[in-house]
Amino acid sequence: MKTWDVVVVGGGPSGATAANELAQAGFDVALLDKQGRVKPCGGAVPPQLLVDFDVPESLMVAQVSTARMVSPTKRHVDIPVGKGYVGMVDRGEFDEWLRERARSNGATRITGLFKHFTRDTDGTLLVHHTEGNSRNAPMGVLRTRQLIGADGALSAVARQAIPVAYRGSCRVTAYHEIIESPTVESDAFQKARADVIYDGRYSPDFYAWVFPHGPVTSVGTGTFKQGFDMREAIADLRKDLGLDACRTIRKEGAPIPLRPLDWWDNWRDVSVTGDAAGVVAPASGEGIFYAMTCGRFTAQAVGAAIRTGNPRKLKQARRRFLWEHGQVFRVLNVMQNFWYTTDDRRERFVKICRDEDVQRLTFEAYMRKKLVRAKPLAHARIFFKNIGHLTGLLSPA
Repeated sequence: MKTWDVVVVGGGPSGATAANELAQAGFDVALLDKQGRVKPCGGAVPPQLLVDFDVPESLMVAQVSTARMVSPTKRHVDIPVGKGYVGMVDRGEFDEWLRERARSNGATRITGLFKHFTRDTDGTLLVHHTEGNSRNAPMGVLRTRQLIGADGALSAVARQAIPVAYRGSCRVTAYHEIIESPTVESDAFQKARADVIYDGRYSPDFYAWVFPHGPVTSVGTGTFKQGFDMREAIADLRKDLGLDACRTIRKEGAPIPLRPLDWWDNWRDVSVTGDAAGVVAPASGEGIFYAMTCGRFTAQAVGAAIRTGNPRKLKQARRRFLWEHGQVFRVLNVMQNFWYTTDDRRERFVKICRDEDVQRLTFEAYMRKKLVRAKPLAHARIFFKNIGHLTGLLSPA
């Protein structure tokens, strides 16, 4: 039986990026992925992603130049993106392009469902999978030196290999409907504007969204709350925005992690990446850029572990990710845990977003994927406005 250097389970942005990086580095890589499923996702990507990962602009199905923040009382703030734009991708097309790029650079694509792994008599990993998408399909086995689980928030690889870390994961449930975009623009819908709606009627602890994707639009919501009827919330949102007459193309739901796991590897030969590692940003729910960054770091760590024979190299992926992005995640987590909890706080949050200093710092950080060092006076103004809203000294109106 052939022994692969690495088997990657899951062909989303993180898994496909990891497979591509490893194949380009000369490793023998198998990319195991099921076909036909598209993850529910707003599809927003910053311009930095195109630069960092050599992604062609032609994959952008829409370019957003404005973000509208909407409060529970329907007050809104339109925030210009500034220089550049926020790209929108169709996840079906985008993910497939990433998988094909990995294949063209030497990775072998295998269609199937991961079931579990065992070990050969010498301790080498044996990855058991279906040969095809059906759970009743014949079983196959891949023998590999290293395994990467990029199989989503409910990662079967993580549950088996890193059960302690997985049990502590934090997840929000997301649901969206892909609809035909309106043919006529209005105040409720603009093809170059992404709407983020902070309203307890549509989400009790996260946000709802309307993200244009050219000919189609994603209308969705997310929540931690069990029992909240997201389908009904989206039906109400579409009706309130005049989007209820637009044809519904498909409906999708999935869990989304909002906190990096404490462990990304089993100290030996199994690693996780992307949603399986919990790298979706709190508050914003942004995941594509961070998934691909995580996939790259995981690939480099796995490659180092193979080359040196030292499994401790696997730890480099999590360390590097948190070194570069951990501070952003911590800030966003605090923001979500406070501002998203009541409609009064959501109202105040949207008012804070009217501030030009907040707008500039927010979008510079988003576009460049780094916290921005601004003039001290700008930070001071933001600080005192936050204190005013936290103490109730400033009105949310």
